[in-house]
Amino acid sequence: MWRSAIVFAALAPGCLSAQQDPADGIRAILARVSEEAEVFRAHAPSMLAEETLVQRALKIPRRFLPRIGHPKPEYRTREIISEYGFSSFRESPNVLHEFRQVVMVDGKPVSSREEARHTLALGMRSEDDRVKKRTLERFEKYGLTGAATDFGQVLLLFGRRQLDNYDFRLDGESRIGADEAIILAFKQRGGQGSVLIFEGRKAMHLPLEGRLWVRRPDFRPLRVELISVRKEGETEIRDEAGVDYTVNAQGVPAPASVVHRQFAGSTLVVENVFRYSPFRVFSVDAEIKFQ
Repeated sequence: MWRSAIVFAALAPGCLSAQQDPADGIRAILARVSEEAEVFRAHAPSMLAEETLVQRALKIPRRFLPRIGHPKPEYRTREIISEYGFSSFRESPNVLHEFRQVVMVDGKPVSSREEARHTLALGMRSEDDRVKKRTLERFEKYGLTGAATDFGQVLLLFGRRQLDNYDFRLDGESRIGADEAIILAFKQRGGQGSVLIFEGRKAMHLPLEGRLWVRRPDFRPLRVELISVRKEGETEIRDEAGVDYTVNAQGVPAPASVVHRQFAGSTLVVENVFRYSPFRVFSVDAEIKFQ
């Protein structure tokens, strides 16, 4: 774990101004965002939601991407609805991962919501890592193309101990819906990225850069945008993702949606759009009890 060397300034939220030192403004923003990240870390293992994934994937393998004069690429669309939550493995208890129990595939039921929710919750609470890994393997078997996972918890990139691993700079202002937003650009200095991309049986952790959107005037995190670029032979592979956050009924930040796109050169290879119902808190004894 990295220990942050940043000393947070005691600034009131929303006090960014033309006269203010940008470094002070960045420290104030990161102080609030890191607090929200720690709230999420503490509560995420006790939350569940329904996830709807709509994937649009190129039908042909990447090595046969169409060139000029060839027909336009054709895409296959899949929809998977799952019960969704977060947990960790005993071997790495401080690292949260996404877990899913599939309810429906392309309109065909796989399990009842109640059964899936109960199975998922028990699996997330299990002390046996083999149970949890089987849950991950079941999701992979549905044959999704470039199924990117572990986006929902990217807010944890900005936990207090992780901040020293990134360089930040102010990158303007914009809006998300009715909210005014301040934007910070960030770039990872080194180490492994937190986003896991599956290419067949190969898993890759990619170095990251992107932008962090926070609400004015209270600096609550609204969106995290990620970009990662790598080379495969002569082809540039680019992954882009945007994760929007909202606050649930218990005041905990949680993902509302994720949009991930992967390009080979200028051609879209796969688009994954995840949407989440409001997260609810559960407890596990004889049954799932939502609070």
